[in-house]
Parts: sequence; C-alpha cells; structure tokens
Amino acid sequence: MKCAWFEEFGTARDSLTIGEQNSPVPGADEVLVKLVTSGVNPSDVKKRAGSFPNLLDDGFVIPHSDGAGIIERVGDGVTERQVGDRVWVYEAQYARRFGTAAEYVAVPAVRAPLLPTSASYETGACLGIPAMTAHRCVFADGPVDGKTLLVTGGAGRVGHYAIQWAKRAGATVFATASCTEDEVACRRAGADVIVNHRDKNWSINLLGASGGEKVDRVVEVEFGANLEQVLKVIRTGGSICTYSSTAVPEPRLPFLRMMYMDLMIRMVIVYAMPEQAKRQAILDIEKCLLEDSLQHRVAETVPLRRIADAHELVESGRCRGCVVVTI
Repeated sequence: MKCAWFEEFGTARDSLTIGEQNSPVPGADEVLVKLVTSGVNPSDVKKRAGSFPNLLDDGFVIPHSDGAGIIERVGDGVTERQVGDRVWVYEAQYARRFGTAAEYVAVPAVRAPLLPTSASYETGACLGIPAMTAHRCVFADGPVDGKTLLVTGGAGRVGHYAIQWAKRAGATVFATASCTEDEVACRRAGADVIVNHRDKNWSINLLGASGGEKVDRVVEVEFGANLEQVLKVIRTGGSICTYSSTAVPEPRLPFLRMMYMDLMIRMVIVYAMPEQAKRQAILDIEKCLLEDSLQHRVAETVPLRRIADAHELVESGRCRGCVVVTI
C-alpha cells in the first residue's frame, strides 16, 4: 500500500517518507478500512517532531489518528460493521504504530463509527480529535443548560465545535477570535458574545460586552498564555477545561488566587477520555451528522504526496479549521 511514514524525529520535510509498505491485516475485533482522507492534528505533528521519545522504539510510524473511508474487510468477532460501510476513524495511531496516512489501516471496530452518506469523507477526517475533544471539554463537568461558557480561540479546530456543542445544549456562549473572518465563524457557530484576543486586556472587553457577567466554564486553547485574563472573567467555583498550552507549555499557576476561587482545572485529550465519554460523543456526533446540524471547517485539503505541506500548515498556527490529506 502507498503511505507516509517516519523513521526518525525531525521536521516534516526531513523525516516524512512516501512510498510502499505492506498492507495491514485486521485481527480479531478489527476492521480494515480503505482510507479516503486523513486528518492532521497538532498531536500528530508533535509526535513526528519527537514529543514521544519512545515512539520509534519498535520501528517506523505511519502518522495520524483521524481519517475516513470504507470498510474492506472485517476480522473475527466483528458483528456491528460490514464490508462496504462508510466510517470515520479515530485513535488509529494511539499506542499503535500505524495511523491513517496510508491507503489502509486496521483498527478496532469500536474506533470506526459509521459515517452517514450525507457527510463527506473530508468531514469524517475532522471528527476524531477536534469534535470529540470539544465534546469532552463542554460536557466533562456536567450539563451546560443555563450556564455561561467561554471558548477561547473559537474559530479553531476544537473551539468551533465547542461553541456548537455548548449552544446546542442550552448555554450562553462567549468566544474569543483574532480577526473579522474568525468573528464571523464564531457568530455562525452560535457564539453570543465575541471579543478579540489580540487585545491585551480582552477580559475587560468581554466583561463590558456581557454587562459584567462572569462565565461558569472556560474551554481553553492556550492555558498558560490566557490564564491571567481567564481568571478575571471566570466566577468563583468555575471550571477551566483545557486541551492545549502551546505558547506557554509549562505555565506557572497563581495557586492561592485560584484556590480561593475554588476553581476546577481539567485537562483533556481524546486518547485518555473515559470510554463512556467517547461513546456519548460518538452518539451525539452521529445524531448531528444525520441531521446535518454541525458546521465543519476544513481549512486545507492536500494530497498524500504533499503531506509535509499539511504538517507545516498545522505547525504554522495559521489554519482556521482542519487540515485534511486525501489518500
């Protein structure tokens, strides 16, 4: 099969190779998916760059955890999927060497939910990490009906879905964005109040726009960089659910200040989510796909031969939405 892989850590152009490798064979409880698309996420490019030092101990790695395609074979014990099913794939390269940047991937059947015919394969490649992370961030601490949520970076991969999950569930949604285009995307997704996080004191602008109302929960894309401003807008007893802190990877916490506010800090990554949380996210995603009621942002679509470009797009931080590789 044609695929991309890396045998050493480094830049996308130095480390990624495109060529032929043996096709996988589905084991018990697994399905073989002929991939049409592969999603590129920040965790994928960080792995390639060396964030998991032991990742290459057993040999080369085919990157990417998300994707979409058609089931071509089923392994022993698989009853809920059949040949020809359209599916989206998540966690393909979690605790495994071979991900979705390939013509084929073998994954546990539970990691290949059905993709309705009304949804594109490009959409399917956006659902694993972005949509499921957003779902967990919004609902991990209970129902949000009647609550006020702040989603920082509301036009990003996760933030765009988080706004929609929260709004659908009855929350008032505040969001931050950095330009007019992103403000429009946040508004279309359902945000009620939007401020520009490029402003040094965006927290003052947010409280001014909200009439002084503070938020119950925060879905946070840059925990370390935004913490000082977030602490000005979150109420006592609130919770911060964060899935990234790229600009300040090892933030310092004002412990006493946060303790006196009785704050909850929750860190989220799809791979470590409880299985029940994954199942609920998948059920809600499936419902929305059937209703065609979720908005999806695909920033760029590139062919497999340009996978290095896709990684560089994600690393640049300039993409608003998902980066998809077509196989």
